[in-house]
Amino acid sequence: MAEPDGPRGRRRPQGALEAQVLAALHRAEGPVPASWVQERLTSDLAYTTVMTVLARLLTKNAVTRRREGRSFVWMPAADEAGLAALKMRRVLDGEQDRRAVLASFITTLPEDDEQLLRELLRHADDED
Repeated sequence: MAEPDGPRGRRRPQGALEAQVLAALHRAEGPVPASWVQERLTSDLAYTTVMTVLARLLTKNAVTRRREGRSFVWMPAADEAGLAALKMRRVLDGEQDRRAVLASFITTLPEDDEQLLRELLRHADDED
């Protein structure tokens, strides 16, 4: 059975809308309301859709919010590298055999990345 198309005839790739919202928040000069995010997105999304995406990102600890008046203002919780690290951690946390997942991950890394990972682990050990 074919997957249903979105309102524009194509489905967005998974996570694309979250990435757009995060990119908008990263361009902001500080905390912003959801309406500010909505105005800066390239597609004509409903305010409720933007709020749903922000709520999902809040659940994933990718954004934070604080109350200002009767509404919230939103800000990214981490830079793009931090967000990627959160995603990797969620994947790892969802697996039963962490050792096997990590071992498999390391064996699929290009040699340069493996060396970088070893160097970063050495530096982390030095800081302890």
